[in-house]
Amino acid sequence: MELLTNPIRTYAWGSTSAIARVQGRPVPSREPEAELWMGGHPSAPSRLIRDGAEHGLDALVAADPAGELGASVAAAHGARMPFLLKLLAAETPLSLQAHPSEDQARTGFAAAEAAGLAAGDPRRSYVDPNHKPELICAVGEFSALCGFRSVERSVAVLAPVVSAVPALKPLLDGLRLTPDGGGLRTFVAGLFALPDADQVAVAFADACRAVIGESPDYRLAVELADQFPGDIGVVLALLLNHLVLAPGEAMFLPAGVLHAYLHGVGVEVMACSDNVLRGGLTPKHVDVPELLRVVRFEVMPPEPFPAVEAGPGVRVWAPPVPEFVLTRVVLDEAGGRASLAGDGPRILFCLEGAVTVDDGTDPAELRGGQAGYVSAGHRDVTLTGTGTVFQATTGSE
Repeated sequence: MELLTNPIRTYAWGSTSAIARVQGRPVPSREPEAELWMGGHPSAPSRLIRDGAEHGLDALVAADPAGELGASVAAAHGARMPFLLKLLAAETPLSLQAHPSEDQARTGFAAAEAAGLAAGDPRRSYVDPNHKPELICAVGEFSALCGFRSVERSVAVLAPVVSAVPALKPLLDGLRLTPDGGGLRTFVAGLFALPDADQVAVAFADACRAVIGESPDYRLAVELADQFPGDIGVVLALLLNHLVLAPGEAMFLPAGVLHAYLHGVGVEVMACSDNVLRGGLTPKHVDVPELLRVVRFEVMPPEPFPAVEAGPGVRVWAPPVPEFVLTRVVLDEAGGRASLAGDGPRILFCLEGAVTVDDGTDPAELRGGQAGYVSAGHRDVTLTGTGTVFQATTGSE
């Protein structure tokens, strides 16, 4: 195994304590730290020392994709790491957002290129031609909005406050008459089309504040409105499931699912893309036509994604995508041991403790906050010690 040096992304919604504490650094950090990136994304690749020189993981994979990824993974995904592993720390909410399918990403990226939009242009929704399914496993309690809840429940929550916001009444009446995906689409499109959406959002927040003790939904709306005043996404948020993950539970987000991480720390793995279609709770660009094209207006049950208990202390999440599988290993006794089979590329991240990783060639110890890389072809990786380790690797094609 080769030790990685990993970049930290300092977004405003991040924490000044969570990532620093995991890495054993002074708390608070100088600025909010949102994500520790472990992988080969070209905008912030991990780095490692090989043959006495420092290399970016993206460059190593590009130079020898078959050797680093394995022939089958390289044939399927090209000369790039298929997945990106993160430690994510949300002190305040992320934007309401959805991610495109593969076809949508290719089409959207081609359109952005044809329009001549620069890579950093804030109006640009597609920065690469790849989809971005993702899965996050809670480290502590993790709160998120995820997918549309039942129309009946949304109507019941909105009705007591919409009476004080006349502009929303026609939209709610339409949803009552068409309580399905088509009705949800019409409601959401109508929200974004309101001529004074910021004023409507303020009035909606005031109406929720007046009945805040009657439902956790109203309390959530008020909290979001305090952080994002005048943002119509506060109304949209009450159409979604509010899911609270316990430590060790995970949530999978396929293409088109509207969601927002609200608060907490988690280990996240995703396809190696940075395409985001935003729908609110953000000062950033909201591309309404593209969002409406991408979002799946379907009711989604508010349930964690199931895991397989693969052995004592070993939990595996294998969603129906080929880019990644996430495994959590908890070794809670001195001298604990676990073996992980596979032959694709792997990144292992130690959340806490001290664990030795033996890939059959270069054993190395990982301590809290450290990560290592194992290239393709190592059938068994053995972990010994005490601690918690997450492994990201590729799924089956």
